[in-house]
Amino acid sequence: MGRVMRILVMVGLALGLALGVATAGTKEVIVVTSFPKELFENYKKAFEARHPGVSMVINAKQTNAGVTYLQETKARPAADIFWVSAPDAFQALKTDGLLEKYSPPKETLARIPAKIGAFPISDPDGTYFGFAVSGYGLMWNKPYVQAHKLPEPKEWTDLTDPRYYGHLVISAPSRSGTTHLTIEVILQAYGWEKGWALLLNSGGNMGSITERSFGVPEAVNTGQYGIGVVIDFFGLSAIASGFPVDFVYPSLTSVVPASVGIVKGGPNPENARAFVNFLLGEEGQMLLFSKEIARLPVIPDLYTKAPAGYPNPFKMKMGGVDFNNKLSSGRRNVVNSMFDHLITFRHAELRAAWGAFYRAEEAIAKAAGKDVTQARALVAEARKLVSSVPVDARKAGDKEVNAAFTDKTKADAKSKLETEWDTFAKASYAKAKEVAEKAVAAIR
Repeated sequence: MGRVMRILVMVGLALGLALGVATAGTKEVIVVTSFPKELFENYKKAFEARHPGVSMVINAKQTNAGVTYLQETKARPAADIFWVSAPDAFQALKTDGLLEKYSPPKETLARIPAKIGAFPISDPDGTYFGFAVSGYGLMWNKPYVQAHKLPEPKEWTDLTDPRYYGHLVISAPSRSGTTHLTIEVILQAYGWEKGWALLLNSGGNMGSITERSFGVPEAVNTGQYGIGVVIDFFGLSAIASGFPVDFVYPSLTSVVPASVGIVKGGPNPENARAFVNFLLGEEGQMLLFSKEIARLPVIPDLYTKAPAGYPNPFKMKMGGVDFNNKLSSGRRNVVNSMFDHLITFRHAELRAAWGAFYRAEEAIAKAAGKDVTQARALVAEARKLVSSVPVDARKAGDKEVNAAFTDKTKADAKSKLETEWDTFAKASYAKAKEVAEKAVAAIR
């Protein structure tokens, strides 16, 4: 019996040594990213070619899910790199102490400006680095717009046009970091109340709200819907790939960096640093010009090598909104949840309310020679009902309110808030529809 035990122990030691050697010999960099397959596969191929023997392992997660994943695994990090578009996601991770400080080569940093407009390209403290810049805007399918006799959109406010009812598409910000940024740009451009009024009106005009951001360009490219709210690279990539679409930056938008950060305590720190260096170096930057990616590099002098007609954010007048990263990150979960409970989850009711409102407005416009005084008052009441939100800007940024969405011990508080918002939306939209229908009946 003793001999058998000795043999088993020896075999176990041998296996342990073998596994240890295999583990020590494994070279990889584990990347948590929300970027589409077309982007990360191009970088995976190029990075592995530049670093033979190092495997780039992709852990694809939507931005919010990625942040949660890193927060939940902080005791034993299982990722090396966080790589997404949303700067406020990096700000949240930095605040939680989950990103490693790093200094890329001086010759690399010397080619990258400190800011794009008023926005820092990289974190001054060295916890994350902008590798591309992005703007937010509108793309449309040209044949679709022509067939439905719709005007080409130019501004966010155009999305409230009754002619666009049922022709628009957007993704849910809780499921897309880039859409969250777009929503924040609108809120910061127009202010909390006017911004939400615009979002609720355009939300009522949406034909669909997709689960992921890439569902929007797919719907526009194929002509399922006419106009989509997108980050610029979706529009630019579609144009470069030959789809019959166009793209515009509204005058009130923001140009912010898409970034990369090293996860603190990750299993492969040397490979993580090599990956950051690759992204910021010329080879990694030039990949951004490929039609599958169509991003904007952070090295200004590379734009002399860009495809014809490619936008140069360092020379174009783009922006109009000085994006407040701390404001955005401080209310990120509240804004996303509000959008879901006021728009995504109540989309059918919201659409019905705005449909009734448009019919009432049309009836008033056609009521030549009739008394429409009462009808106008009712329409104004209906608009107010369908344009209001249950939370003001102060409460949205309140630390205690936001803690309900990040602290699991406060799950009851989160549930209470979301129930209140859902109840508010359901009641407001039903009442707005009822009042709008009364307006039609009041025309005499």
